[in-house]
Amino acid sequence: MPGAHLITPWLGFAHHGIYMGEGKVIHYGALVYDIIRKPVEEVTLQEFAGGRPVFLVQHEELPFCVKEILERARSRLGEHQYRLLSNNCEHFVEWCLHDVHRSFQVERALDFPRFMGERIQAAITRFLGRVATRILAPRKPAVRLRKP
Repeated sequence: MPGAHLITPWLGFAHHGIYMGEGKVIHYGALVYDIIRKPVEEVTLQEFAGGRPVFLVQHEELPFCVKEILERARSRLGEHQYRLLSNNCEHFVEWCLHDVHRSFQVERALDFPRFMGERIQAAITRFLGRVATRILAPRKPAVRLRKP
């Protein structure tokens, strides 16, 4: 169905595109570890898939009708501003569908170091708390037992 949000697994992530109808997809062109960048382009569904399975992402409600989604996607054809963390294929599709420049994959990826840092900090704090408690804890005087 035209205006559909398509994804295909790609290098451990999901690659996103907008189905335009008649076997065509608009997406931000391929990227190989931020070395090879391509513009927003219209390709065949087969080129988009690259031999991988393609999945349809269901959206409950969209602020735009199909015609507007297609127009938004076409309006960026030729754009050559791909940035992995700030302007990737998911940012493009989310903007076309929701008028929000967002990548959930990037957000999750950036949350992981923050999550791990918080866990490491909590573990260090607990460890230092235990060490400080042992060092600062009042010690019982040694009791000497005398033989009668």
